[in-house]
Amino acid sequence: MDFEAALGCVGMASVSVRPGDTSVAMGINDLSVVSSTTIMSVIESACSAAIIDLLEIGETTQTAKSHLEILTTVTVGEDLRAHARCIDVTEDILTFEAEVTHSNKTIATAEVQRRLVDRVSYMARIAAERISAE
Repeated sequence: MDFEAALGCVGMASVSVRPGDTSVAMGINDLSVVSSTTIMSVIESACSAAIIDLLEIGETTQTAKSHLEILTTVTVGEDLRAHARCIDVTEDILTFEAEVTHSNKTIATAEVQRRLVDRVSYMARIAAERISAE
């Protein structure tokens, strides 16, 4: 990956909130509002979209760390749009700032760090860890 080219890259993703995307459906609480995990998923998709064209064959990214601040919420049927921008690259970690909006109103903000990994060696390591744990 060309890390210098990643700085400033912007990605977008969107989701229409379905009944299965709510906190009550995921067992988080008894509210029929979009879950924090759904919000984080659309943010991660925007981060990935920002750099997808820069990844070389066999490369991918995995979330290493995130900080999510939920400002308000929405219910089933509402559309959410996430925007993410790469603001820093340090070694193999790309840092993104992100925002989720609904009808031009900010729903959540986040800072996400994603680690660049080689897909094959990453999955091999996970498989080896699973075998050694048994």
